[in-house]
Amino acid sequence: MERVPQETGPAEAQAAVAGRARWFVAAGAALVVVAVLAYWLGGGGGNGEKAAPRPSPTPTPTAALTVAQVFQRVGPSVVVIRAGRSLGTGVITADDGTIVTANHVVKDAEDVTVTFADGTKAKAVVVASDPGRDVAALKPAKLPEIVVPATIGGAVAVGTPVVAIGNPLGLTYSVSTGVVSGLDRVAEDEDGDLSGLIQFDASVNPGSSGGPLLDARGLLVGIVVSMADPGGDEAFAGIAFAVPVVEALGGDGDGPPGRI
Repeated sequence: MERVPQETGPAEAQAAVAGRARWFVAAGAALVVVAVLAYWLGGGGGNGEKAAPRPSPTPTPTAALTVAQVFQRVGPSVVVIRAGRSLGTGVITADDGTIVTANHVVKDAEDVTVTFADGTKAKAVVVASDPGRDVAALKPAKLPEIVVPATIGGAVAVGTPVVAIGNPLGLTYSVSTGVVSGLDRVAEDEDGDLSGLIQFDASVNPGSSGGPLLDARGLLVGIVVSMADPGGDEAFAGIAFAVPVVEALGGDGDGPPGRI
């Protein structure tokens, strides 16, 4: 704060202080105007240009991945299942190594072996099954050094891009892509009907059953259970079905046609 000289009279001193106060107010106002103008120009308001985008503090969780990135992320969660003479696929869904697969892959099998992505092999037992949904849960006797469960997703819409990972015809860790072709489908089988299925057109074949159906973010949205087989020759006709993941992890239903 400035001091007023002692020899100055009261009136002169008061005038001097008032003058300085007015100067400070004017200076402060000028600084505010400059700051506002700088912000306006920096935002592009002065020249008609858009403001430069500011980086997001965290990556968006809705960002789509490439198919290669989806495979890299979820591949370690996928397992090969051999149950007697049946070959199928499974996906790890929990930190304790629980594997979800199609029930028909392990149905009535006395000997179930799973092979993890790192090559670890282990015997497994069926700890839960739901023939109505054609899904089952396996508990392996041994786990790989690093367990990588898939991240559970939610509902999908018609037209949603999807990725299927499986072991079609014994070709392990095969990847195919497509879109969701329809929802709430009903498929017929000698064991009955399964409703509420996701219809998709990513290629699947015998050996793909139990594998994960993933969205473009790499989230698990379904368990592959069947393909349409109008010719009865187990050839892919461009239509496949998956049980929505929410139902696969706890629901009731029945089995679809052309089980694989």
